[in-house]
Amino acid sequence: MNAAIFFTVFVLILAGGYGYVGLRLIQPMHLPLAWNLVAWAALVALLLIPASGMFISFSRIERWWSLAAAWMAYVSLGLFSFIFTLTVLKDLGVLGYEAWEKARTLAGATGVTDIVSDPERRRMLVRGLHLSLLGVAGGLTGYSVFEARRRPKIVEVDIPLSRLPASFDGFRIVQITDIHAGLTVMKPFVETVVEMTNELKGDLVAFTGDLVDGTVAHLREDVLPMSKLSAPYGRFFVTGNHEYYSGAEAWVEEAKRLGFDVLMNEHRVIHRNGDRIVLAGVTDISAGNFVPRHRSDPAAALAEAPEGPVRILLAHQPRSLEAARAAGVDLMISGHTHGGQFFPWNLVAGVGQPLLKGLKLFGSTWLYVSEGTGYWGPPLRLGTRSEITVITLRRSDHA
Repeated sequence: MNAAIFFTVFVLILAGGYGYVGLRLIQPMHLPLAWNLVAWAALVALLLIPASGMFISFSRIERWWSLAAAWMAYVSLGLFSFIFTLTVLKDLGVLGYEAWEKARTLAGATGVTDIVSDPERRRMLVRGLHLSLLGVAGGLTGYSVFEARRRPKIVEVDIPLSRLPASFDGFRIVQITDIHAGLTVMKPFVETVVEMTNELKGDLVAFTGDLVDGTVAHLREDVLPMSKLSAPYGRFFVTGNHEYYSGAEAWVEEAKRLGFDVLMNEHRVIHRNGDRIVLAGVTDISAGNFVPRHRSDPAAALAEAPEGPVRILLAHQPRSLEAARAAGVDLMISGHTHGGQFFPWNLVAGVGQPLLKGLKLFGSTWLYVSEGTGYWGPPLRLGTRSEITVITLRRSDHA
């Protein structure tokens, strides 16, 4: 019932957005009847395609044609996102122009241009502007798909820690996160990520959640390459919110079969040349809403951990920061936000999160937030780039 309600609300919101675009983009063009019908039919199709794709996704229909349906749904949704955004920006520009003209008139200025005052020339100007807007939206969609499907960039981050033992100076943690296998991310992309990660030869691999969007039965083969990850000090996994949409308990067991040490509000002590650090991991901050016994608990994750060594926490969402700080964490490594993924959603992706992307010190706790190794939903990235992160621990007396 909850999924049905969510889907209904989703479609109603979509319909409102598409209706706005029709009224503000198509209607003002005053197209001939035949072209007007074509334009409205195209808009309705642009609504039905993602709505159908979302229905398939919410219903967990997993068939051979699901991939093609997902591609059509999410690319069309991304295209509409750009059309909607540009339409809003256009309308804001028109409102600004009209306010400026009214102010000029009140001030006694004259001389409205012929283009604005002549109805036919005005109609041609509107048509040209709106068609150009559609062209820009199409171009942005194509470029954003290219950006999303590129090989992830390698991000190198040095983090100074005042209590870091000398033997861990230069210790390299390779973080991968938010691959979102399923929908439009399949086995070849996962293979690329694994190959790139192994080439970095990190000391430890940390996966910080959202491996999949789908069931184990449907996606087992697509994530199988993850079993080939290698690191001398281990491979560690924590759950993200999308694991809980996809059957978290089954995915936890699958992650173990893939060779990960899954940290479910637990910690491990990492030893090197007689020194040690503590690595802990928590379930996603929303986990308790799905599986009560999976409730995220940084304090429990570090219970009985040895006092003194540096404490590093893997937590999918940056929102775990305050609880991590209370537990005495020196460094928290997160994902989830995708860096906003693409405009304009990057403007709201950080709402409720202490950090959208990158590295920042909060009191005595460092937080690093990856832009994500894959992407979610529309296969688009604009202003962001998928990443594999190499976090190098540095000894410092002034961290």
